[in-house]
Amino acid sequence: MAKLYFRYGTMNSGKSIEVLRTAHNYEEQGKGVLLFTPAIDDRYGTGTVASRIGMQKSAVIIDEHTDMYALAKAQKPHCVLIDECQFLNKAQVSQLTDICDDLDIPVIAYGLRSDFLGQLFEGSLHLFAIADKIEEIKTVCWYCNSKAVMNMRCKDGIPVFEGEQIQIGGNESYIPVCRKCYKSLKVKAGTRA
Repeated sequence: MAKLYFRYGTMNSGKSIEVLRTAHNYEEQGKGVLLFTPAIDDRYGTGTVASRIGMQKSAVIIDEHTDMYALAKAQKPHCVLIDECQFLNKAQVSQLTDICDDLDIPVIAYGLRSDFLGQLFEGSLHLFAIADKIEEIKTVCWYCNSKAVMNMRCKDGIPVFEGEQIQIGGNESYIPVCRKCYKSLKVKAGTRA
């Protein structure tokens, strides 16, 4: 039986390079891959999965009308990959389980666990609840050598602790930090930890 994998990490942990590496490994063996990315993530152009080191690949754009199940059923890939899966909604995560359970195609979803305030994204919440296998992609804190578990939002290099949950950005907007450094910077900013 095919499985649903949720591979999560902070910003800058290498999730997108892992998506691209996995797609390459399947394709190098002559196996088909169906690669999805949410329309909301347009940092490198809509419909593009890109890593900070310069690798990129075109992907099928997911929006509220995309039927990932129908596309997987029609294309019959060996694997379905999703980048930035935190932006999925509950119904879309359910489609991923149908791809695994009904079509026997493994699905690997890559994304953030939580936002800059430590709150779970909708897609991540539902993937944590129903994924067959959950794996962390690790990186280190920007300020110390501890494991990063938080995404620190910054504006002009200054930590920000309020705002909308979704703000698309890269290194100019987010850095990976450990919980201790996050809490310390939050106190310094005059916000309750």
